[in-house]
Amino acid sequence: MTFFNFLLEYGGIIFATAGIALVVALPGIGSGKGAGMIGEAAAGLMVEGGEKFGKSLILQLMAASQGLYGFVVAIMALGNLNVDMSLQQGMFVFAATLPMTLVGYFTAIYQSEVARAGITLLAKNEDEFAKAIIYSIMVETYALLALVTSIILLNTVAM
Repeated sequence: MTFFNFLLEYGGIIFATAGIALVVALPGIGSGKGAGMIGEAAAGLMVEGGEKFGKSLILQLMAASQGLYGFVVAIMALGNLNVDMSLQQGMFVFAATLPMTLVGYFTAIYQSEVARAGITLLAKNEDEFAKAIIYSIMVETYALLALVTSIILLNTVAM
């Protein structure tokens, strides 16, 4: 079997599976890194006392959301998997997962940087906590747009 024939026969499932793996892996890596960065900053905040734990946890959870969004897209894409899918169908699934894969990875990291600054704000002036949340939500908006885009694309063509 030539490479071209192999690609025609199994390329669809390979591309689709690669898209599913990447949409879980990259936003998950970004969220894990981000949650760790915020956790480190929040742990320093706990030295002063644990009364700000709940608020710091909210900031940490926000940066972890992209990993969850990637998992949701992967579950939806799994519904499109078929061992006999064509190369075109597999490439479509791969492409449909790309918005959440790429945007999810980068927004998780950028949002964690904003949230880490929010921890500093929380440490210095607890009354300004709502502003830290709003700054973090601004980055979250783009992750949500990527999530919706990937969902729309996956639902566009019935396999």
